[in-house]
Amino acid sequence: MSLPHAILTALLEKPSSGLELARRFDRSIGYFWSATHQQIYRELGKLEEAGLIRALPAGAPARGQKKEYEVLPAGRDALTAWVSGTDAPRPVRDPLLLRLRAAAVVGTGGLEEELRRHLDLHRRQLAEYRAIEERDFPPERDAEEDRLRHAVLRGGIGLETFWTEWLAETLTALGEQEQEQE
Repeated sequence: MSLPHAILTALLEKPSSGLELARRFDRSIGYFWSATHQQIYRELGKLEEAGLIRALPAGAPARGQKKEYEVLPAGRDALTAWVSGTDAPRPVRDPLLLRLRAAAVVGTGGLEEELRRHLDLHRRQLAEYRAIEERDFPPERDAEEDRLRHAVLRGGIGLETFWTEWLAETLTALGEQEQEQE
């Protein structure tokens, strides 16, 4: 449902080819709304067919030339309507949480290693988000669009902070449980 809105947002920020759009997803929007390159290309076709975007006219025709897309007024209207709409919060669906629940029934063999791996991954993501914040959001960047983009990044920082703290606490609790069993 939201992939078309993510694509419209990215194209309104900067008209792009499918490849450029996929790369931008990998570097920014993909941090909170992921999509494969195939999904992006498929959605571009649907958005164009629906009259929400169009391929910009190419200069001289060339074989293998990339189509660059821009958002049409109908696409901007659709995105504006979506922004003002509502969604219910979605429950967390994380295999690691289910794995912990299952470990409560069948035992924790091998779980500690997986928890440590996740902790390392979340620590790296948190460090990356903090580096982006330091690089891209100095105090003097205070325009509304900067504040909104920064709010999204701060949300990611908050989530990664939660995961790193929770995983560290869970590993500590797991270690204490193992000591009690010995």
